[in-house]
Amino acid sequence: MASPTGHSYPPTLDAGLEKDRLSQTIKDWSIANGLAVRPPPALVGQNQDPEGILAINAPVTLFPSPFPKSCFDEAKAIQTSYNELYAQISQDEEFLGRLVQEVAGGDDFIAKLWDVHLKVKKEGYVQNLSLGLFRSDYMVHQDKAHLQIKQVEFNTIASSFGGLSAQTSLLHQHLAQTEYPLLNQPIPTNSLDLPTNNSAQGLAAGLHAAYKAYGKSTLGHPTCVIFLVQDGERNIFDQRHLEYALQESSVPVFRLPFSQVLTHTTLADSPSRQLLYHLPHNPNKTFEVAVAYLRAGYGPGDYPSPEAWEARHRIERSLTIACPTILTQLAGMKKVQQVLATPPTLASGPSTLGKFMPDPAKSSALWKTFTNIYPLDGESAAGKEARRLATDPVECQKYVMKPQREGGGNNFYRGAIPEQLKTVPEEHWNSFILMELITPPPLQNTILRQGKLEQGGVICELGVYGTCLWDQKTGEVKYNEEAGYLLRTKGDQSEEGGVAAGFGCMDSVALV
Repeated sequence: MASPTGHSYPPTLDAGLEKDRLSQTIKDWSIANGLAVRPPPALVGQNQDPEGILAINAPVTLFPSPFPKSCFDEAKAIQTSYNELYAQISQDEEFLGRLVQEVAGGDDFIAKLWDVHLKVKKEGYVQNLSLGLFRSDYMVHQDKAHLQIKQVEFNTIASSFGGLSAQTSLLHQHLAQTEYPLLNQPIPTNSLDLPTNNSAQGLAAGLHAAYKAYGKSTLGHPTCVIFLVQDGERNIFDQRHLEYALQESSVPVFRLPFSQVLTHTTLADSPSRQLLYHLPHNPNKTFEVAVAYLRAGYGPGDYPSPEAWEARHRIERSLTIACPTILTQLAGMKKVQQVLATPPTLASGPSTLGKFMPDPAKSSALWKTFTNIYPLDGESAAGKEARRLATDPVECQKYVMKPQREGGGNNFYRGAIPEQLKTVPEEHWNSFILMELITPPPLQNTILRQGKLEQGGVICELGVYGTCLWDQKTGEVKYNEEAGYLLRTKGDQSEEGGVAAGFGCMDSVALV
């Protein structure tokens, strides 16, 4: 890949004062500007921050990483088509139900989500509007001299780091003006192509569009947006940036731990089943929840008890605009991605992508971003081929096996695939997908993590955010926008890339 400066990049730093100065500048700027996370218990000790006053720098690169401009522009340009695609998929209950049945035998979590949907469907949904705050993740695939983006996954729930990503872009822009020109191997001011990134504002705009679409309360209560979060959330500042951006539009925003939904909300005794939020510090003050934004509820760990499932049921059956609904969350299953991307020569029927995206130009643009993904069933031609590839000790080195999970740290790579399959009954293999590994170009950078520098080869993953509001009943799309980007970077020896999961770090792009 070309250098963003025309010279060796990133520049080599002197081992002493130069590294120290740049590191200290990043540490101070990050805390001053909210590019931060709560410290992990392993760093400060259990129960050593009972008042919740400590914050540390989010892990971040010292320099923005080179990224091909053509790939960056392509990923941003097709995001609204991806939004449209997943809005369409979310409306096809029959399609999603069929895929749920294929994976449910080996995935109790997916089965339980579907059960909640069926329970609400039987009673009758009262809210037709659905909001998606999406993120489509890509890596640059290097095929000889040709560089192209290939999709890693599409996220339909709790698509994080929009807040910190915007701050990371600002950090690197600040360093490009104040610090990089002063290095012994200087990077001249304005020599880096650093695109503007308004991800926090873009995601907040999507929430605001849903808030406005909900309208005024018919019960006379003020309306609000609630962020449903995990207990002990370390990534709180990322979420706060979205809250603050939304509050700039005079929208009341409240944080509510998912574990306290049943305690602090009720449903109105009316056919519309409005979701009412009672302020914990002032129970006499009640807000009607226009939008419930889930930054929790995406994995089994968020449902430790029947009460947690009842909390999700309460949200789903209420009038609030859920972000996401259960159908939209299930649209983000890896199984959906696999069905869309199964190689045509192995597909068992007409193109699924063409069904949901009949516009040839749009479907062609999306298809170009797919890599080969296979089911692991024992019946289809694609599944049989995948089983052969996954169990062959040589062939499996080219693949990653994924369950239907979000959040990082759940995948099995290369030689670990056949070993994992030995622990899973064959009838449950279809709860996984097999995905061809993407080969990124070699890059170098330095990561500042918990005050220490990690220097060496890195791999970058680009995420493009999208916001979409649509009517599940009529199919009308009321709001559809691309909403900024995220660049996550990890050491090239790390398989996983989740920042919150402890594998990757924040980064921004220097276009080349």
